[in-house]
Amino acid sequence: MKAAARWVLALGYFVAGILHFVYPQALIAITPKWVPEPRLVIAVTGIAEAAGAAALLQPWSSQLRRAGGIGLALYALCVFPANINHMMIDMARPHPQLGWIYHIPRMLLQPVLIWLALWVSKNERGEPRRR
Repeated sequence: MKAAARWVLALGYFVAGILHFVYPQALIAITPKWVPEPRLVIAVTGIAEAAGAAALLQPWSSQLRRAGGIGLALYALCVFPANINHMMIDMARPHPQLGWIYHIPRMLLQPVLIWLALWVSKNERGEPRRR
């Protein structure tokens, strides 16, 4: 089950990383104003998502897999202000585009993504450590 969750999480982060380059304006629009160089930050975070996904899936180093999981957990924590900003922007509109039906589950999902990245990257007892 953990391997399947690792693949699903990695695929999701890889696709999200690619979307940073396909639709950067959508992400720039929800980036808080205090973030410097939003275009650069969006590009770097896209690379970080794809790299973290690749680290989760590589088979030869449990240490690299663990580093990828920790990196993705930290990433999810760091982008939480952008998710809050997105919700505030959307809900301030007279007619929200996504509404609470999207934003409430999205806010609740963020801690789950953090936990999941840490869980799927953790080496299990009995699983051989590869070097």
